[in-house]
Amino acid sequence: MKVQVMYFARYREALERDGETLEGAFATLDDVRRALLEKGAGYAVLQEQNLMCARNEDLCKLDEAVADGDVVAFFPPVTGG
Repeated sequence: MKVQVMYFARYREALERDGETLEGAFATLDDVRRALLEKGAGYAVLQEQNLMCARNEDLCKLDEAVADGDVVAFFPPVTGG
């Protein structure tokens, strides 16, 4: 399975990239996140408790199922003022 992963706000800055393609066997967004965490210490930012995520531009939780070709996004909570 192949998914496109996108990073936004401080996650993009911390990882120094907008996104990447990830291949593997994933059932949920959390599986994708865990695979990224295995890539190295730089990905530790994805361990934040308040991490937000989306699948194909729809907000969801980490237990959301993923399918081949999905676009997954990780971003910090948005605050307004």
